[in-house]
Amino acid sequence: MAELHVLRVFVNEEGEWGNRLGVFLNGATVSEPERQGIAAELGFSETVFVEDLASGRARVHTPTVELPFAGHPAVGTAWLLKRIGTPVATLRLPAGEVAVRAEAGDTYIEALSEWVPPFEYRELASPAEVAALKPSGGEGNVYAWAWIDEAAGTIRARSFAPEVGIVEDEATGSAALGLCARLGHPVTIHQGHGSVLLARPTGGGRFEVGGRVSLDEAREHPLGD
Repeated sequence: MAELHVLRVFVNEEGEWGNRLGVFLNGATVSEPERQGIAAELGFSETVFVEDLASGRARVHTPTVELPFAGHPAVGTAWLLKRIGTPVATLRLPAGEVAVRAEAGDTYIEALSEWVPPFEYRELASPAEVAALKPSGGEGNVYAWAWIDEAAGTIRARSFAPEVGIVEDEATGSAALGLCARLGHPVTIHQGHGSVLLARPTGGGRFEVGGRVSLDEAREHPLGD
């Protein structure tokens, strides 16, 4: 058995919505061949296996593939490590070192835009057009967005990533970071049903994405023989 924490990352101010995330803090006890099967079984957009608490070394799996970097798993894992009393200043993912900070109840991670998985960033004319989109398994990864208020930097978005086994993602930190890199200034993104992501440039080709996190449950999860 291994302990599984189930989080929701990028919840709104009322603690609602957010993208579900599974985190195994004792991920080193889960063999590498088992990890992909467990991620597929859980069915979350991503599942994290923390290999070393002190250094923040971790691996991330979608239901079908391992990712070298992902935003909402990094934010959620950083928040959880602080909650259990082992905060880290840096997460170590296969893509590289991810800086971590907390401010006013929000957790932020900083990464290079080149780590973001490939998305087609599709700007639409209005938030209503974004809301009307239907998932399509025949496309590549699409991040559809429209301005709510361009002057205020607020955006309505939805994310579809069939290439990595995610029909629609409730909140996508890496894509939000990538969109911020394209726009070049801070943005507040309202994604999915009601999730909220904050992103901003930090200089030197690095960008920050963050938001609020909530813990749904901690439970034992069976492992294979």
